[in-house]
Amino acid sequence: MLQKQTSASIQKHIAIKEIKDDVVVLKSGGLRAILMSNSLNFALKSNEEQDAIVYRYQDFLNSLDFPIQIMIASRKFDINPYLETLKQYQIKQENELLKVQTSEYVDFIKGLTETTNIMAESFYLVIPYSPSIIKKGGFFNKFFGSKKKQSTPKEQEAFQELKNNLWQRVEFVITGLRGASLKAVPLKTEELVELFYKLYNPSAKEEPELTKAKELRLE
Repeated sequence: MLQKQTSASIQKHIAIKEIKDDVVVLKSGGLRAILMSNSLNFALKSNEEQDAIVYRYQDFLNSLDFPIQIMIASRKFDINPYLETLKQYQIKQENELLKVQTSEYVDFIKGLTETTNIMAESFYLVIPYSPSIIKKGGFFNKFFGSKKKQSTPKEQEAFQELKNNLWQRVEFVITGLRGASLKAVPLKTEELVELFYKLYNPSAKEEPELTKAKELRLE
């Protein structure tokens, strides 16, 4: 009972009403899409490449006619699953020399993580869209202000229209970042839920990681 009361109290201070159809719906009626982006080894680029990236990124920012939010989330990485995989590999290893080397490597990683915090950094862009006019007591206000209930066909159609407008901005941002040698992908509903769970629960472990993080590393 106490846990339910605590959860309800926390939700009062969160601006999110719900997450559905890969979109974050705010209590105010606004919509948000969240993109996850990869990073660049900028320092390893030549001077010419660095200048080109900077100019393209500058052009991208100047081309925006709507605000975006750039967020970097840092979290202590949970190395235990990796160590467990190494231990299983060590057990199955038939070569005694490789067994010893694997054991020494596991000890080295353990010692390293005990003296150094290994952080996992993720890069996000928040793309907003809000209905231009929300009249008090009007249709959109009823739609977004309603409690949990089955949406009518008209409400579903209105939501889809707003989402389409939001996704035009999403595609614009993705294209603009691609010009600066960056890849960004929108998070799906399950990934959005996982992201906000981790943001509001700092003690949560980094694993399992967002599926999108794996996709970005395939490039």
